[in-house]
Amino acid sequence: MTSTYRAAGTNSGRNYLAFVASETSPIKVDIWSDVACPWCYIGKRNLEAGMIAFTATDAALPIEITYHSFELAPDTPGEYEGSEIEFLMNHRGVTAEQARSMIDRVVGIALAAGLRYDYDALQHTNTIKAHQLLHYAKERGRQLDMKERLLSAYFTEGRHVGRVEDLADLAAEIGLDRGDVMRSLKEDEYLEAVRADMAQAHAHGIRGVPFFVIDDRYGISGAHPPEVFTEVLTRAAADRAGQSA
Repeated sequence: MTSTYRAAGTNSGRNYLAFVASETSPIKVDIWSDVACPWCYIGKRNLEAGMIAFTATDAALPIEITYHSFELAPDTPGEYEGSEIEFLMNHRGVTAEQARSMIDRVVGIALAAGLRYDYDALQHTNTIKAHQLLHYAKERGRQLDMKERLLSAYFTEGRHVGRVEDLADLAAEIGLDRGDVMRSLKEDEYLEAVRADMAQAHAHGIRGVPFFVIDDRYGISGAHPPEVFTEVLTRAAADRAGQSA
């Protein structure tokens, strides 16, 4: 029996995923993503909406999601002193006006996905420890909860997601042992797991995120609309049906 996730309904207007058990082998969704990637949060919401539409069809199958680490800017210091505009100017080589336009665009797209980004409060930082925390949470069956908490903390609440103490606080908020999280992050317990994810991404030719691999068969690069995810999940389910016919 495989424990997995099915789209189940709405909660206060937001889509959510319910934990269920199924005898059916789930469709695997592997996602390479960074905590500091605005498109990754948008892509997450679009995937969830696409999953809900998929599971309302006759082709519906359970879905198993696994997040993999990808650092977009590994050279970012843990305590970045500048604003997001300054970061984009330095990292992307754009003007302040271009940086502001980029931010305004992504804020608008995020809002359409139900997310309220707050770039004035955002604290840019290195995400290597956050990725280690996601592996820690994965080992304890809480990776999806941890991913959502980190993205929300970073993009909508202005929380710091680079410091060990702040990450331990966020982990405790979803019910993980704060003291053990501190120990794990200080010891770099999952650093090699993060590096392995990065190596796998490069082996697959992944150069940007979000990147979704559906059932080890279909790749989706970018935060596509929900219907794209519904279509690919339906295609993967049809492949399963064809193989078993």
